[in-house]
Amino acid sequence: MLWPKTLLPATFIRRENRFRAAVRLAGQVVPAHVPNSGRLSELFQPGAAVWVTPAPAGSQRKTCCDVTAVAYANTLVSIDSRLPNRLAVEALSQGRLSPFAGYPRVQAEVAVGEHSRLDLLLTGPEPAAQRCWLETKSVTLVEDGVALFPDAPTERGMRHLEELATLRSQGDRVAVLFVIQRSDARAFSPHPTAHPAFAATLRRVYSAGVEVHAWRCAVDLKEIVLTDAVGVLL
Repeated sequence: MLWPKTLLPATFIRRENRFRAAVRLAGQVVPAHVPNSGRLSELFQPGAAVWVTPAPAGSQRKTCCDVTAVAYANTLVSIDSRLPNRLAVEALSQGRLSPFAGYPRVQAEVAVGEHSRLDLLLTGPEPAAQRCWLETKSVTLVEDGVALFPDAPTERGMRHLEELATLRSQGDRVAVLFVIQRSDARAFSPHPTAHPAFAATLRRVYSAGVEVHAWRCAVDLKEIVLTDAVGVLL
């Protein structure tokens, strides 16, 4: 997936709240949107090199750009948590997401019950074929080669796992795809300390038939691409 605009180099100064940071861009300190509610504490260090995407011309936003990527330990890390769905859809359309081959129809943001939505619903060529629910999660944290999720408690993420388990009990195929938005991960694991309840829930629903996949990305200043699977350590 190509970045929609040329990324501009900037310097991270501080995070002001969950969705706003101050960066130095072209010699001026400006407000930037942070498209990720995670802590990102290992990435967001004062003086870190970041790349930002300019806001659309004529926008009425209070921030002039989005923080899109961060340089960390010789690795470029994409931090935009809105991307995993789009990356998965692109890979599916190009036949590169091999565990989910054979599903020609993809629907996004499909309602489940009255109060929730799951990211993707995949359906086969025949109306009676088994459908597959696919929830994607954005991963940015890597420690000692292991990608970890989440980096902060996520009740919403736990709810999604429970919804997948319920759908599995009703006969549907279900899966969660952890999209690691960097290239230096060799494996994936639920974070052992950031949210122990999420880790326990992931292991439980896996035992109940929820598939768990983790794929990493190649990231540069022109594009981000979902590339290959890494091992899952539960």
